[in-house]
Amino acid sequence: VYYFAPDWKEEHVHHHLRQTSGILQADGYKGYGKLYEPGADGIGRFREAACWAHWRRDFHDIWTSNKSEIAREALDRIGALYDIERDIAGQPADIRLAARQKHSKAKVEALRVWAEAQLTRIPGKGDLASAFRYGLSRWHSFCLFLEDGRVAMDNNAAERALRPIGIGRKNWLFAGADTGAETLARAMTIIETAKMNGIDPQAYLADVLDRIHDHKINRLDELLPWNWAPGAIICAEAA
Repeated sequence: VYYFAPDWKEEHVHHHLRQTSGILQADGYKGYGKLYEPGADGIGRFREAACWAHWRRDFHDIWTSNKSEIAREALDRIGALYDIERDIAGQPADIRLAARQKHSKAKVEALRVWAEAQLTRIPGKGDLASAFRYGLSRWHSFCLFLEDGRVAMDNNAAERALRPIGIGRKNWLFAGADTGAETLARAMTIIETAKMNGIDPQAYLADVLDRIHDHKINRLDELLPWNWAPGAIICAEAA
């Protein structure tokens, strides 16, 4: 689902997620911080699942700029985890969890030990040290995928879903208003949900718009992308 907000203030995040709880997988944006804080009962509304792709990107940038062998090893270690994920992609959560416990858990722990050791050997104010501290300071969140098979290693699916908006903004500059952006968010929600369910968005929208005017309101769920089936095509020959 897409929501529009006019700026990056955390109040928008809190409004959008005000009736939600569970697991939130995201980058290190500070606006999410309060969502993870414990409530009066000592339990937070959300458990944080950190994004390995964001952490990997830090090491990739360092490797690209100065060919640091330490950054290269960090990339290799994280890459080995992604190799495991590639083999279990699309599998049920219990199978993914079992594979991670068997193959990934030891590699993740070895990465932690190795990362902590590197921090004692490199300049504390450099980019490399900052990259290590970013991951180690969120270590429990980076390990949540080892405890819950539903959790992905990263939120790249969301990143990919936002890419059309980022590209489109270059063409939409000075066009429309906030209300137009809200309409776009609703349209993108429908289009991307259809695509995630293996449906041609254009065919889906054309069929739903044609049927919805006389579709019973208590059966609207039949038209949701994950339930939808194309309407019957009736042909008749003239006598």
